[in-house]
Amino acid sequence: MELKMKRIYDSPTEADGFRILVDRLWPRGVKKEAAQLDAWLKDSAPSPDLRKWFDHDPEKFAAFKERYEEELLTNPPAAASVAEILKQLETTDVTLVYAARNPEINHVVVLRDFLEEQQR
Repeated sequence: MELKMKRIYDSPTEADGFRILVDRLWPRGVKKEAAQLDAWLKDSAPSPDLRKWFDHDPEKFAAFKERYEEELLTNPPAAASVAEILKQLETTDVTLVYAARNPEINHVVVLRDFLEEQQR
């Protein structure tokens, strides 16, 4: 099954498959009905302290990636969220939905790569 990423501000489509919001905070200006989410896994997002430290600074991205992957491995709620996403991927396409503006420097890129590594 395919793992995808999509901003929550982009229109949902059937091709998205199972849509999971992977942000800790609800995105501004989005109504829950319009988001068409199948799940909201807050614990898959970086901890508040890590998120605030990173602040989407490209110069911190490499260090952020290491710290976030460590959280995904060692924080039980985060690990449970990872397991839930991997379980969904066994039977359907999954789209990781996020709000960040930069599609390349954000936690979802790290999460996607981490999940793909776990699948191998």
